[in-house]
Amino acid sequence: MGATSDWLDIARTLERIGYRGSLEPSFETLRALQRAFLLSVPFENLDIHLGREITLAPEPTYAKIVGEGRGGFCYECNGLFHDLLSRLGFRVSFHSARMALGERFGQQYGHMVLLVRLDATYLVDVGNGQSCREPLRIDGSDQSSAEGVTYRVGPRDSELALWLREEGAEWRPRFLFEVQPRSRSAFADMCRYHQTSPDSLFTRSRLVTRAQLDGRLTLVGTHLITAEAGATHERELGSEEEYRACLRERFGIELRDGARWTR
Repeated sequence: MGATSDWLDIARTLERIGYRGSLEPSFETLRALQRAFLLSVPFENLDIHLGREITLAPEPTYAKIVGEGRGGFCYECNGLFHDLLSRLGFRVSFHSARMALGERFGQQYGHMVLLVRLDATYLVDVGNGQSCREPLRIDGSDQSSAEGVTYRVGPRDSELALWLREEGAEWRPRFLFEVQPRSRSAFADMCRYHQTSPDSLFTRSRLVTRAQLDGRLTLVGTHLITAEAGATHERELGSEEEYRACLRERFGIELRDGARWTR
């Protein structure tokens, strides 16, 4: 399938995530697209620390992730994935979620997730760092495991939650989410909050993380963590040059000339 008549080029987007499979709007296609996206597009907040505003507008998100080979945080990654799925004929909508913060939960619209309606309704999330790599039925009838963690959807009081269980631990909620569809613009205030508030986790430290076939690669500040085949290796990057080389060689992120940290 070639370019669309508007700003999103389907072929370029599929090339960005390394996807060459079926485009039939089926569960198998959705699952394969989600895995391809997570293995190709980093979850990252670098623009916040470069002093660049992140908006909900779909065109600059497409230009950043597809055109520049970058990643993004939830509003960007799930926003672009929503637009791709919609162009491919999937019935997909935006939904508000609240992340678990210890024993409490964050604010409404603090996280964006997607629901896709096929033979059943599926929770899809490609903008949450380490999380489920496959669509999950919101009726709780299936589970999925990745990186030593098992995930399922189920009720928590009067709400629905993405539950997770690490090996040897109890089930706990990753986030709560609504089944009522929301507009993209409804997330604007929290998108701004995450970029500007000193209480936001995203303003405190640079973060880049991407799933790998058998693990995860994560850069927190200048601390590089490689988890692969059950083994974890950590090291501190010693200079700005080494940091940018790591972004380029390990995450495929080439910062534009003149990019300087403001935080």
